[in-house]
Amino acid sequence: MIRLVTGGVRSGKSRFAEETARDVGEKVLYVATGVPGDEEMQERVARHRDRRPRSWGLVEEEWDLEAALARSGEWDAWLIDDLGTWTANHVMRLSEESIREDQGGFEAEMAKKTDRLLDTLQDQEVILVTAETGLGGVAMNRMGRLFQDALGTVNQQVAQRADEVWLVACGIPCQIKGVDG
Repeated sequence: MIRLVTGGVRSGKSRFAEETARDVGEKVLYVATGVPGDEEMQERVARHRDRRPRSWGLVEEEWDLEAALARSGEWDAWLIDDLGTWTANHVMRLSEESIREDQGGFEAEMAKKTDRLLDTLQDQEVILVTAETGLGGVAMNRMGRLFQDALGTVNQQVAQRADEVWLVACGIPCQIKGVDG
């Protein structure tokens, strides 16, 4: 079963995803896509880590989620947090010139990566966390718009193939796709 949890920044989506994972099983692999590059981000990572049960596994992977999952072993569930950071990591690898000249190639490449990831996730218990790009304004620079467009496509692809989709706002989860229960 694939579950997608989306929402705005600081909406409570990660906490809800963690609670959902606890209900799935004891052996959960937490796949973190963020890299703590500064002190503030290190504190955020520590808060997330402190919330999780000690029995959960951890894989930190910025780019190649398929490979990380392939070598991860057997788990009751995978919790991937988050697709927005995964997409941003790919954007940050681009040169300024390629960002400036992009005519949809990056978005198409992320769509291919997402399809491959979703193929890997089929027949697994997985919870994917993402940020909802449609809740904010249009970015003021080309890199920001490239990110928004790509993440919007990634989110739509995942939601289309997901069994359940949850929107979290103000800490309150609302199921927007799938059957309750």
